[in-house]
Amino acid sequence: MTVKIDPNKKFRKELNSGIVSLVLLNVLNQAKEPMYGYQIAKNIEGKGKNIPMMKQGALYPVLRSLAAAGLLDSHVDPSITGPPRRYYKINDSGRRTLSEWKDIWNETRTFIDNIIGGENV
Repeated sequence: MTVKIDPNKKFRKELNSGIVSLVLLNVLNQAKEPMYGYQIAKNIEGKGKNIPMMKQGALYPVLRSLAAAGLLDSHVDPSITGPPRRYYKINDSGRRTLSEWKDIWNETRTFIDNIIGGENV
C-alpha cells in the first residue's frame, strides 16, 4: 500500500518552519514587555486571521527552540487564573539574529518574486 503525500501540506510545512521563527522574533521585538504564548498567538491572529502556519499550538515548540538557541529570555510567573505562564522576551542576540533574518527574508522574497512574477532572470 502506497501512502500518498499531499504536496501542498509538505510544502507549507517546510516553508513555515523558518517563517514562524521570524514572525515570533519580530512580535517579541515590537513588544514593550515580556509576553506569554497565548498573548503572542492573539497578537499574530489579530494581524492575519485563519493563517494555517500560525496555529497557537505550533508556536510553543518554536518559542522553546528560540529560547534554547539563546535568542529569547524566559521566566515563569504564577497565574491566579490558571497554570503558571512562561513569559518570553527577545534579547540582544535575538535582535541581531532578527536583523539578519529580515535581510535574508527580503533577499529571498525578491528572488522568489522575480522568478514566479515572470521577470527574466
